Amino acid sequence: MRLATVRDGSRDGALIVVDRAARRMVRAAGVAPTMQAALDDWARAEPGLRALAAALDGGMAAAEALDVGALAAPLPRAYEWVDASSYLNHVRLVRRARGAPPPENLETEPLVYQGGSGIMLAPTAPLQLPDPAWGLDFESEICVVLGDVARGSDASAGAAAIRLLLLANDVTYRNLVAPELQKGFGFFASKPATAFGPFAVTPDELGAAWKDGRAHLRVQTTLNDQRVGDVDSGPEMHFSFPELIAFIANTRAFVAGTILGSGTVSNQDRTRGVSCLVERRTIETLEGGGPTTPYLAPGDSVRIEAVDADGRSVFGTIAQRVERVSP
Repeated sequence: MRLATVRDGSRDGALIVVDRAARRMVRAAGVAPTMQAALDDWARAEPGLRALAAALDGGMAAAEALDVGALAAPLPRAYEWVDASSYLNHVRLVRRARGAPPPENLETEPLVYQGGSGIMLAPTAPLQLPDPAWGLDFESEICVVLGDVARGSDASAGAAAIRLLLLANDVTYRNLVAPELQKGFGFFASKPATAFGPFAVTPDELGAAWKDGRAHLRVQTTLNDQRVGDVDSGPEMHFSFPELIAFIANTRAFVAGTILGSGTVSNQDRTRGVSCLVERRTIETLEGGGPTTPYLAPGDSVRIEAVDADGRSVFGTIAQRVERVSP
């Protein structure tokens, strides 16, 4: 089942159900007015939404043509946005780029930070760049949307709490990261608003590609019409989503609508490319003595999607252009 949010002038938009071909939609107001409302009452809302999806795909619903340009992020604002870093190849490369060793417990405890969730960018929203010296970078990743998670939940309970999956561009101002971390108080200014693919999908929508608490998809990233990454999101995700949920729930509870990210999808096989520019720049430094690829500049375009074994774009496409704005 594919869900989305269409802009209607309100903060949270209106919930819709989208067909498998991503051409038609049906409004879900009779089941739940918004994505968050559905998540708040998932046990009741899910059957109704699935009935709408079946009617839509069966040609029995009062469908409308889908305009992806009219869609907001699936959750235009979320209670919490928690991002991990489950791909250890990415962690090692990024740490190397800023001259920092990986933590000693890298393989036993995931890295996690909490980002801003009050504003989530639509899939076609511009990437705003107040200052090119900040080093604007994209990060392609997979996320899950949670139901309520009790403090102390284990991985089994975490798996049961996964409601939906998303595609994200977790934007970073790379040149602001190191100065922030030197203060010893974590990310803040270096992490602007995150963008999301248009469709939130239930795990069963992935079929065999959803296994072991991981999405086994090819995450494809294109920069200025050149494919820079065709990366496998499954095998090298060191910590599964249920394991990540158990980790973050060790000391606190989470409410329905919390988004949890996998971190930048990364493969050790360099022929698969990259899901962020800092990895490419680090590889260039290791192989040639210095980076040659610049960070994003005004006018650059970024396109991200995740495809299954049949080549179907599961979450739709994130397509953003960099726009210079006043500081």
